[in-house]
Amino acid sequence: MKIGIPKEIKQGENRISITPGGVKELCQLGHELYVQTNAGIGSGFTNDAFRLAGATLLDNAAEIFSHCELIMKVKEPLPEEYKLLKPHHILFTYLHLASSLELTNALIDSGSTCIAYETVEKPDRSLPLLAPMSEVAGRMATQQGAWFLEKQNGGKGVLLGGVPGITAAKVVVLGGGTVGTQAARIAAGMGAQVILLDINFNRLRYLDEVMPKNVQTLVSNVDHIEQALHNADLIIGAVLVPGDKAPMVVTKEQVKSLAPGTVIVDVAVDQGGCIETTRHTSHQDPTYEVNGVLHYCVPNMPGAVPRTSTMALSATTLPYIKLIANKGYKEACKLAPELSKGLNVVNGHIVYESVAKCFNLPYNDSIVL
Repeated sequence: MKIGIPKEIKQGENRISITPGGVKELCQLGHELYVQTNAGIGSGFTNDAFRLAGATLLDNAAEIFSHCELIMKVKEPLPEEYKLLKPHHILFTYLHLASSLELTNALIDSGSTCIAYETVEKPDRSLPLLAPMSEVAGRMATQQGAWFLEKQNGGKGVLLGGVPGITAAKVVVLGGGTVGTQAARIAAGMGAQVILLDINFNRLRYLDEVMPKNVQTLVSNVDHIEQALHNADLIIGAVLVPGDKAPMVVTKEQVKSLAPGTVIVDVAVDQGGCIETTRHTSHQDPTYEVNGVLHYCVPNMPGAVPRTSTMALSATTLPYIKLIANKGYKEACKLAPELSKGLNVVNGHIVYESVAKCFNLPYNDSIVL
């Protein structure tokens, strides 16, 4: 199969969808790899490294798309890429369709087969291709929150871990999945007082057993969220409904009640955000204020640490890429049923129910396999 890796064009996105090592493995299996010139520079992988691994370098995205059947990306296509997608393409990337009707319609119009990393789901409900970036984003959420709590960066001037005799910062983490768990763990390790909320009692029991003693678990409901937000210094939004729009759990009125200099990091911004005052920002311009509350809402947070992120992502996607390239996507989905959950759009039809419901569009799963 001819496999194409275009350069990412989202602002601040320095990741690439595969490492030279992954290219080498695919070439050894007899596949043809085409990499856009300089696509790996941001992650520390040179053009020569991809050439030595067996890839052919092409100068622009149009050439990549025209030469290849399987297109591997990190982030969703942007408007300038929409016209490059054709019915014969298999697109394998993060899509987060529930946050964009424009993108959803563009993929429908393209007629291509679109597989979303974030909705590949195993029978145990785990999300193997979302997990590594969720781990990165969760750890970064606390790291960024601590940075922006500093006075010169717009925060209260609070040290996350405090010092002996002085109260540590209060960190509220909304959601106990991979992002929330990692965020809470790092915050606790820095010495903060952490409140971790989730709706799943079994998950809370597990977290209560494994988390340090400075992490308090709470079942997520209106009253507990209200209580947790009182005097919060850092709030991390980590709510996820796979493939669907994130539920709004903090209202603009609650944000208004927060003290000036409080910091919000909404990692759920990829799926629309779980805080009512959330809107997309970028690595170049990452924050904005609402009623004196500093918001950090960058949808591609792991792009700030591209070397780590690329290596983690490539390691987890490569087995599925091999399967698709060797067998075609239909047979691959039969051999690895979790991959069929990643199918979002096929031949102009939405085949992922949550996306269809989100935009009140027709849902058709009869053509998947």
